[in-house]
Amino acid sequence: MAHPLVEIAYNPLSGGHAPHRIDALRAAFETRGATVRVTTVADQRFEIDAGTTCLCVAGGDGTVRQAVQAVQRTGREIVIGIYPTGTVNLIAIEAGLSTDADALADRLLGEVRHRSYSVSLNDTQFTVCASVSPETWAVERVSLRLKGRIGRFAYAVAVLPSLIAWPRRTIRIAVDGRRLDCEAFYVAKGRYFAGRWVLAPDARLGTSDMRLVVLKTARRIDMARFWLRLATRRPVDDLAFVETITCTAFSAEAEGALAIQADGDIVATLPGRFALIQAPVYFA
Repeated sequence: MAHPLVEIAYNPLSGGHAPHRIDALRAAFETRGATVRVTTVADQRFEIDAGTTCLCVAGGDGTVRQAVQAVQRTGREIVIGIYPTGTVNLIAIEAGLSTDADALADRLLGEVRHRSYSVSLNDTQFTVCASVSPETWAVERVSLRLKGRIGRFAYAVAVLPSLIAWPRRTIRIAVDGRRLDCEAFYVAKGRYFAGRWVLAPDARLGTSDMRLVVLKTARRIDMARFWLRLATRRPVDDLAFVETITCTAFSAEAEGALAIQADGDIVATLPGRFALIQAPVYFA
C-alpha cells in the first residue's frame, strides 16, 4: 500500500483511554510510511476524511459501532483496525486482538482482511449484539461514575435492582412468517455477549445471518437460570422457556417504549425492525 492515509478515531471517554496509547499508534503507522490523521469520537456522529485509506478505532464496542456506520456512509471499502480500550470489546475478544500498536499497524497495512456483517435497527445499526432484557434495563441506568471506576462490573451492580424493577411486558415478534410472544430477547451477530458469555455458540460476525434468542418468560427465576447457564458456559436453548432462531430479519413491538441495547449502548426503543445489512465491512 503506497503512502496510505490512516485515520485514528478514538474515544477519550473509554475506560482504557490514555494519550500515550494514541501517540504509540501514531508512531507505529508513521514508522511504516503512513500519513496519520487523528479524530476524536465521543457520543456523536463523525465523518471519515475523503482521503482515508484505513481506519484505526481506539475505544469500545460503541465506538466501533459508530466507526462502522461512518465507513458505510462513505460507500467505500475502508478497512477497520481495532485498538481495544473500551469497557468491553467483543470484536477484539472474538478476533483475539491485543493492544500492541505495532501488531495493529502491521495488520491494518497488510493484506489480511476479516469480513463482517452488521445489522440495521430502525435508523441505526449494530455489529455484535443487541437485547431487550433486564440487562438492557441495567445499561440504561448504569452509573457512569461507577463504570469509570470498576469498568464492566458496574453493569453487574446495576442489573440486580433490574430484577425487581424490570417491567415484564409482552413483546410481540414477527420472524420468518411466524408470530410469537416473549418477555425478553437477544440478538447475537457475533459469538460473545457482555464479555465472554456465549448466547449462540455458532453465531459469527462473518456469516450472513444472525441468532435471535427469545425468552418466552423473564421471571426472576428464569433470568437466574439463564444467567447461570451463561456463566457456566452451558447451552441456554435447552431451557424450556428459551428458543433460538436463525434469521436475517425480524421485527419486535411491545406496549410501552422498552429500550433496546446494542453493542453496549441504548440506541433505540421498541418497536424495532432488525435486518442484516448485505454489504459487509472489513476488519484487519
